[in-house]
Amino acid sequence: MDSTLARKCIEKGMRMTDQRRVIAHVLSTAEDHPDVEQLYERSSAIDPRISIATVYRTVRMFEEANILERHDFGDGRARYEEANDDHHDHLIDVNSGEVIEFQNEKIEELQRAVARELGYELVDHRLELFGTKIKHDKGAED
Repeated sequence: MDSTLARKCIEKGMRMTDQRRVIAHVLSTAEDHPDVEQLYERSSAIDPRISIATVYRTVRMFEEANILERHDFGDGRARYEEANDDHHDHLIDVNSGEVIEFQNEKIEELQRAVARELGYELVDHRLELFGTKIKHDKGAED
C-alpha cells in the first residue's frame, strides 16, 4: 500500500509503520481536504488498530517533514493535502464548505509583480478565496 506520500517519507529517511502507510495512503488518495477526524475515520476503516492519537502524531510528523500541507478554510478545522510541486489555489464556498482547487496564471503573475514592486522576489505564497455561489434566475438572461 505504498502511496506517493509514503514514498516521500521513505526518501526523507522516515520509518514507515503499517499504520503510517495506511494514513499516507488515505491522504494520497483523498480527493478532498480531510481534517484529522476524517482521516481517522477513513484510516481506521482500513486498519481498526489505528487510534486518533496516531493520526494526530502522523499528521504532525508529515507536516514537519514538509510533505503535507495544512490549510485553514475558515471552518475551525485544520485541513490537509499532500504537498507537491503542482501549485494551485483554493476557492472555498462559505455556505457549503466545498473547496475548489484552481490555477490562474494572471493571478500568479500579478502576485509576482506586487512582490517585485515592493522590492521582493516571491518564493512562496498561498491564496484562498472565500465566496458564495452566484444564483442565476431561470428566466434571466446572462
